[in-house]
Amino acid sequence: MMFHASPPKKVCMNDRIRHLLSQLELTEQALEKALQERQLHLNFSIKGKRVEFEKSVKQAHKQVKVGVIKWLGNRPINLLTAPIIYGMVFPMLLLDACISLYQTICFPVYKISKVKRGDYMIFDRHHLSYLNIVEKSHCMYCTYANGLLGYATEIIARTEQYFCPIKHARKMIGRHARYASFAAYGDAEDYQAKLEKFRTDLALEMKAKDREVCDGRG
Repeated sequence: MMFHASPPKKVCMNDRIRHLLSQLELTEQALEKALQERQLHLNFSIKGKRVEFEKSVKQAHKQVKVGVIKWLGNRPINLLTAPIIYGMVFPMLLLDACISLYQTICFPVYKISKVKRGDYMIFDRHHLSYLNIVEKSHCMYCTYANGLLGYATEIIARTEQYFCPIKHARKMIGRHARYASFAAYGDAEDYQAKLEKFRTDLALEMKAKDREVCDGRG
């Protein structure tokens, strides 16, 4: 009588994780498609870096815009907090300069592709005619702040993949996209080989990015 050994539990778990990640990717693609369909419904198109609405839609937007004086009168408390909020621009600029300098100097040494800053800072809300000049300035501030944090997070995530691609023992909120593929906490088996594989993957990403640039797609 022959007995067939069942596949190791770790292999089954890794296959399940890969399956769930592929399902997540399919869900994100479906969401992107739905957003594109809604874009058509809202009657705007993207031409290069400019967003254009149909003329009738743009006119309707202007009719609902709230003037600056009325807007400030409705929210006088915002005037008091403005110096604090906009004062945060200075540490953000410092972070921007430092994190950009770090990846410019270190990533080529580690063979990690540099994060493209423009992918994280999309300044397009100023094209919306229903926003007044103050609202547009708020939107530009928020775009920069959130874009900067996303940009910095990806730089640090690639650094973490190179030096310490290990999950935490406890659940962490706000995990970056690369975290899901990291090695399990406490899984010491073949760790050095896995670490080298993570670094090889980063180098392959860099080569792929270089090919895109050479082909004019980057």
